[in-house]
Amino acid sequence: MHINMPYKDGQIEIEAPEDAIVYQTRYQSFPGNTNDLVRNALRNPVESFPLASLIKRAAAESVVVVVSDVTRPIPYADFLEVVLEEIELAGVPGNAITILIATGMHRRSTPAEREHMFGLQVCERYRIVDHHAEKADELETITGKSRAGRAIQLNRVFVEADFRVITGLVEPHFMAGFSGGRKAVCPGLCSLETVKAFHSFDFLNHPGSRNGNLEGNPLHDEALSIARQAQIGFSIHIIVDKNHRVVDVVAGDLEVSHELACRLVREQACPPVAHETDVVITSSGGHPLDATFYQCVKGMCSCLPAVKKGGIVVAVGSCSEGIGGIEYQSTMQRYAGRWKEFLKFIQSNPDTMKDQWQLQMQTKVLQHVGEKNLIFVTDGLEALELRRLGVNGIYAPASKVQETVQELVNNFVRESRSITVIPEGPYCAPIAIRR
Repeated sequence: MHINMPYKDGQIEIEAPEDAIVYQTRYQSFPGNTNDLVRNALRNPVESFPLASLIKRAAAESVVVVVSDVTRPIPYADFLEVVLEEIELAGVPGNAITILIATGMHRRSTPAEREHMFGLQVCERYRIVDHHAEKADELETITGKSRAGRAIQLNRVFVEADFRVITGLVEPHFMAGFSGGRKAVCPGLCSLETVKAFHSFDFLNHPGSRNGNLEGNPLHDEALSIARQAQIGFSIHIIVDKNHRVVDVVAGDLEVSHELACRLVREQACPPVAHETDVVITSSGGHPLDATFYQCVKGMCSCLPAVKKGGIVVAVGSCSEGIGGIEYQSTMQRYAGRWKEFLKFIQSNPDTMKDQWQLQMQTKVLQHVGEKNLIFVTDGLEALELRRLGVNGIYAPASKVQETVQELVNNFVRESRSITVIPEGPYCAPIAIRR
């Protein structure tokens, strides 16, 4: 059977055997206008007054709208103006509205990325700022502690606004169960110190920290404890299909609306595992998610319930922007080929290093299949770079990526190995049936 897998800005096509298991999302396209869908969600929210009514009731003179960064495929340019129009209808002028990009620990956005994400008109009319998790003068400590007992330091622009609106993509998340909602605040707008508990060894090592699960998930509980104290006025949760088109919007109360959005995503993007197979072939979600190896790890982790212990994972990602941040690169280089030592170190070290969490998640894959059986195909990293990333890396020129993956599939077929394909990578998270 022919299967298309997203890669960079395009696709690769592979021929899989007819008996291969294929897991895909089942979102239904929204037949109408995206603006109408969003406007309806803002005016008919879940467990909340409409957005404009809330702003008027608060007599707000300034509003901050929190948006996701460039790593999330939210088509803000298609609908953000509707959100901003509703705020202005409530009496808040455009020069009193700030769009705050929740970068978390990621890099800041570029002017070109902002224009692509939001559209030129929005960029020219509204103030847009990036969150900086390590700039003390741009952070403010609020009253209260997180569930883990951490002081809560948040973005100062966010804290000082009269009214706070958060937006985010709801999708399966390999640590926190699902993205969106509380994650716009933690880790989106937190200081590095505040987020260290959220990404600590113990939290990530907890059995509840997995795709599609909120109950007893320490990352979810920690982020929610922080978001509850952030005085969020209104939440907007976006659901998109494999083509990054908005298919549903759930808005309103922080917790109730997010839980509803998560239920919708669980039904459409978290299929139960039929049975484990010898091999899983997965993408890294294509652009923008597969731009760095750091983000490609999500696809490797998300497919684990579908592959046998000691099986083979083949992941493909462009890595068009390289490996990831400086701290992440340094950690990967320091512990190249020594991931077991890395685990021992972070387990005994009470201070969480920036970006250690991504390698810790990757070690779950290594524990399950081994480094030799974690195959990663890319045109973005040379063989020398791949050797320090804890994978059996294969560099292929862009024109040969599809052919390289197909050769691997053909070999598995000749060896009579059972195969699962997850074309959308981490956006579709097969879930093991727990008995």
